Amino acid sequence: MLTPQDAVERALSLCKADECIAIAGVGHAANVRWANNTLTTNGVLHSADLTVISIVRDGDTVRAASLSRTGVSADEIGDLVAASAAAAAESPPAADAAPLVERPVAADWDAEPGSTSVPELGRVAEQLSAAFEQARSRDEGRYGYAEHTVSTTYLGSSTGLRLRDEQGDGRLEMTGRSADGTRSAWAGLGSADITGLDVGRLERDLQRRLEWSRRRVDLDAGRYDTILPPSAVADMMIDAYWSMSALDAHEGSTAYSKAGGGTRVGETLTDLALTLSSDPSMPNQACAPFVTAAASSRLSSVFDNGLELSPTSWISDGRLNALLQTRHSAGVTGLEVTPFIDNLKLEAPATHDDIDAIVAATDRGLLLTCMWYIREVDPQTLLLTGLTRDGVFLVEGGEVVGATNNFRFNESPIAMLRRIDAVSPPQDTFAREFGDYFTRTKMPALRIADFNMSSVSQAS
Repeated sequence: MLTPQDAVERALSLCKADECIAIAGVGHAANVRWANNTLTTNGVLHSADLTVISIVRDGDTVRAASLSRTGVSADEIGDLVAASAAAAAESPPAADAAPLVERPVAADWDAEPGSTSVPELGRVAEQLSAAFEQARSRDEGRYGYAEHTVSTTYLGSSTGLRLRDEQGDGRLEMTGRSADGTRSAWAGLGSADITGLDVGRLERDLQRRLEWSRRRVDLDAGRYDTILPPSAVADMMIDAYWSMSALDAHEGSTAYSKAGGGTRVGETLTDLALTLSSDPSMPNQACAPFVTAAASSRLSSVFDNGLELSPTSWISDGRLNALLQTRHSAGVTGLEVTPFIDNLKLEAPATHDDIDAIVAATDRGLLLTCMWYIREVDPQTLLLTGLTRDGVFLVEGGEVVGATNNFRFNESPIAMLRRIDAVSPPQDTFAREFGDYFTRTKMPALRIADFNMSSVSQAS
């Protein structure tokens, strides 16, 4: 049987290019679905892929090409390697060319890939049984999805690099609906540790929001003091993070570009002592501790494969501190090398203990559940548009007095940082819109003054 380590070694041994990088990935996923208070399906998925990056050096000219295939057998690796080398020879010069990373062989290189199974989700299924009973007693239905994935990456290079990383990734999403379909609510949670998926926590949120929805209050579009729960904050800040390309900022095309040229690194974005950061060892949200890049882009470089990742503050005490940098872009911008890290945390001095305390301190405003269909309108200001979903609630006198209509919003996550007037401690959360692509977040609840609800939406 071909192990991922064998696949990497075979690819490297067969490569005739000047240098070569091989990345083998193995994924195991287990999932459970439910609808109308009944478990419906479960399944287990297994995947294996191999990426070969060939590098051809001719004096100062360096060319590179990356090819990936899924389910490659031992006999097919040679064809993949040859195709990668041929593509490299025909590729244009690589602007991001750099010496390959050299590091000692990882102590766990020979370890088998991690795995999971449906029984691993047994605790979630047990908790769902209790949630279903409660929903039936309230004449409501519960619908949702839980998944646990274990992904193992083996990274090797012709310079002796041999690194292994194993990461768990859990997600839990649940929607509650009234029997007549007039009321709905959503709650979600993500955690690298499957034991962090707490159905009871989500069920309590659903029950409360469905109860609030029994009264309807229609509102016009306008600017409202708006309370964003951690999930909604995650969606806004993920978009802000993904837009932090140092090259794009340096070239003047983003909200992080400095007037007259260069980047805004060092500028104050908000007077609030707010920090947006990433850390490979973040509790409950750990991610890969080294760069794994199957292809080069504005945000990543295949030449940086294996580069060690360190805790990074993108915004520190309200000041823009760093942007997403490869070694190449750092040379262009003159800033430090700060590669992409696959988790994100937002924190600031807490003004309130939790989102309930923020509601209690709000004279009049809106409380959102989540956002969806978020799209960029203007990259220069990072203006986003999107819709609210599964519950928008009117707060008056420190209490939720009913549900209101959905809205389309137009708001910039950078601009809204200047209008934060209430903050809770951060907690593990799951982004409704971007959770399929970025799962590891810790976010607070925020109250944003004058959040722009630009029009009423008929979405439900």
